[in-house]
Parts: sequence; structure tokens; C-alpha cells
Amino acid sequence: MSLVMVEPPVQPDAEDVSTADAAVEQVRAYLARHPQGPEKVRVLVEEDGEELVVPRAAVELLARVLAHMAAGQGVAVVPTHAELTTQQAADLLNVSRPYLIGLLEQGEIDYRMVGKHRRVRAASLLDYLRRDDQARREAADELTALTQEMGLA
Repeated sequence: MSLVMVEPPVQPDAEDVSTADAAVEQVRAYLARHPQGPEKVRVLVEEDGEELVVPRAAVELLARVLAHMAAGQGVAVVPTHAELTTQQAADLLNVSRPYLIGLLEQGEIDYRMVGKHRRVRAASLLDYLRRDDQARREAADELTALTQEMGLA
């Protein structure tokens, strides 16, 4: 994930969830049929026949957005270079602001000071999420291996 938005997330209603559910399958099928490209994708607007040309990376991102919406989850987009307040960063991590500040002070997430305020780059936050996710996977794998060694599985 290289993009996250500071604005309030789009919360899908029941109709949006249904539409996203159908659309995500179409987009994923298209991407699966064309794994090597093209680099630009032409999208035809049914109502007026207008054609839109978008980068393939945008279509791949759209598939992820649609998957979250199909699951009924709110979606937000933020450029990786964006700087977030500590509250915005905490909200994105789904942790308390004091917990986030602890992570910042421990050096887990890069930040800079603007006057008396901390600013967190979205890219740094995403790097932390990737590292944390990897550490959790490794811990789960280790626990699984121990369970098997002990004959509990």
C-alpha cells in the first residue's frame, strides 16, 4: 500500500457494497487475464461511450479499494509524501495517540518537529506497518512450528 487520504474515509452504504462486490471481481479478472500489462488501461463509460485512459497501477489500486468497500469498510487515500498529525497517524494505525507517541520516541516511526508539533510522513507510517506485519507473521510461524514440535497440532 503506497497511498493512504487524510480526509474522512468514504463509508460505503449497502448499495455501494453490492456495486463494489461485483466490480472488484471484474477488475481482478481483467488484471488476471492481463498480468503483464498494458501499462495504460482504457475504461469505457457505458452511459455516453466516453473512454478514459488510466495507468495500470491505478487499476490495481482500484481493485484494492473496491475489495475494502465490498467488505463494507471505509476507504481513505493519502499520498505517501503527506505529513500527518500524530492524531491522524494514530487513527490510521488504530491506536491511541499516546501509544503512537511512544512509537515515535522509541524510533519505530520517523517524524519531524514543526514548532512544538510532531509530523509523521505517511511513507514512514507504512514502513512501520510492513515491518510490524512481518514480525507478526514470523511470530505466528514460530508458534506454529513449536506447536508441531510438541505434537499439539
